[in-house]
Amino acid sequence: QVQLVESGGGFVEFGGSLRLSCTASTSIFNFKVAGWYRQPPGKERELVASITAGGSTDYANSVKGRFTISRNMGRNTIYLQMNSLKPEDTAVYYCSGAQGVVVYWGQGTQVTVSS
Repeated sequence: QVQLVESGGGFVEFGGSLRLSCTASTSIFNFKVAGWYRQPPGKERELVASITAGGSTDYANSVKGRFTISRNMGRNTIYLQMNSLKPEDTAVYYCSGAQGVVVYWGQGTQVTVSS
């Protein structure tokens, strides 16, 4: 069973930065695609950023230019650098990894941005 463990969430003021980390119990070489999702209070979970095995990245329009997804293969870790944070970025952030037809999820980490 693959496990994903997120860290790095917390409370930050408007305009601040946070870096989320997601460490996998398996080599992330095995992930066809990995990504970060978020679920704001009372809303559906949404894709924030993704990175394919080949290194191609994609972002939600709402975070383009502010968030950056990256990875460290040697550490089996996927990162989400979040800059210029806004109150509307407040959510529980989840990382995911797709291996074949199976998608694995982390437990989530809370990000709260004050106005």
